[in-house]
Amino acid sequence: MSLPPLALYVHLPWCVRKCPYCDFNSHSAGAGAPTRRYVDALLTDLEHEATRAAGRVLESLFLGGGTPSLFAPEEISRLLDGVHERFAVASDAEITMEANPGTVECGAPAGYREAGVNRLSIGAQSFDDDALRRLGRIHSSDDIRRAVEEVKSAGFDDFNLDLMHGLPGQTLVTAAADVRAALELGPTHISWYQLTLEPNTVFHARPPADLPDEETTYAIQDTGAALLREAGFEQYEVSAWARPGRRCRHNVNYWLFGDYLAAGAGAHGKLSDEARVSRYRKPANPLQYMLLMEENPAAGQLEPVTDENLLFEFMLNALRLNDGFQETVFLERTGLSAQQLQQASSGALARGLLERVKGSTWRPTELGRRFLNDLQAEYLRN
Repeated sequence: MSLPPLALYVHLPWCVRKCPYCDFNSHSAGAGAPTRRYVDALLTDLEHEATRAAGRVLESLFLGGGTPSLFAPEEISRLLDGVHERFAVASDAEITMEANPGTVECGAPAGYREAGVNRLSIGAQSFDDDALRRLGRIHSSDDIRRAVEEVKSAGFDDFNLDLMHGLPGQTLVTAAADVRAALELGPTHISWYQLTLEPNTVFHARPPADLPDEETTYAIQDTGAALLREAGFEQYEVSAWARPGRRCRHNVNYWLFGDYLAAGAGAHGKLSDEARVSRYRKPANPLQYMLLMEENPAAGQLEPVTDENLLFEFMLNALRLNDGFQETVFLERTGLSAQQLQQASSGALARGLLERVKGSTWRPTELGRRFLNDLQAEYLRN
């Protein structure tokens, strides 16, 4: 195997309050979050992660959560300075931070920009105030617009808007209005994804009674996709739309089975060497994580991925991409053979869910993109 690109994910776990649909490792804390102590713990964690990097260059960095914008610009600056002190970072590295409109204070985007963040991902979710209330969001549609104006004034020329569809009470008309409102703000990227009722969430335990039916959901997807294409966006992944040249490099690295280091509560990483691919994760509870870093810091145990799981994990990620993947990428990043790929893919090819283009590119068909879960499930049988 050859070494793929390397990224770094840092998890900042606190929110003002937990949303009823969220299954991420996030914890309600608001202004009471021990942010300074947590950044101290992250810097200790990064010391260990730097040994794993072994001089490899970081191509991207993603600060996710939780709500990273609960951390003051000064704390984000201290964190990013610590990254640069410990790692070789590409001069053009993409450095993304998630931010929620209800926690981006006036002037804060400029502080994050000065700290070294060059891309923001803003959790808009909807421009319908009633929908936002039912989703448990703390911001309004006006807050989104103000936040975007502040982001632009701070000099950010690359930002994403998260937008959800299939919301309680949503119609084709209101869903299309959300897409149009997002486009009016001029983002370079839109993550447009369907609400799903994830296990261990409030919505899963008590589903909203008025979710759109299947026919309405398909109509919403088709209408929204048409609006995004008309505005010059290209869909390159199931829920990712970008203007030309503005794909999220950090996420593409995930989907093409690149390597990524992990720091923070519940963060998990993937590393390759000449012989194997391994995974590891950090303790999920923020207090336990900080105590570990303060008392007995460790980087986390590497667990090799079996050949069977390697093939499934690669396909689970790469088949989310509209363009699919080059066969050479599969060979280089899994260490598996072309014969193993062909054998495992025979069912998907026969069902018309997958196609091989010019012998070297594997990609989902239009049918495969529509029924992605069925396509991915083909690789659970091998």
